Amino acid sequence: VQLVESGGGLVQAGGSLRLSCAVSVTGLSINAMSWYRQALGKQRELVATISSGGDTNYADSVKGRFSISRDNAKNTVYLQMNSLEPEDTAVYYCQTILSFGIRSSWGQGTQVTVSS
Repeated sequence: VQLVESGGGLVQAGGSLRLSCAVSVTGLSINAMSWYRQALGKQRELVATISSGGDTNYADSVKGRFSISRDNAKNTVYLQMNSLEPEDTAVYYCQTILSFGIRSSWGQGTQVTVSS
């Protein structure tokens, strides 16, 4: 399983970014897809999850600002981030739950930096 995140960058507070994560997998189905983030010196935290049926869940800190979506035909998950705040600065990672509850490894992550 290979995960490749992209779309990060430097943005001013109040701006927007759209992250993408392309998943390459053979022989297994992709169930839930999630975005995590890890700020410098902090633990990795769950940001948003989308189930295979499209149900979504968000961390309280991003509710109303971030939106997770997926394109099953492309095995890709997206994270639309609006009204970005300096506190959103982190490396963002995606992860998937595959068939039989197998959890994928981490991708390389994509850096998001929000300036005040």
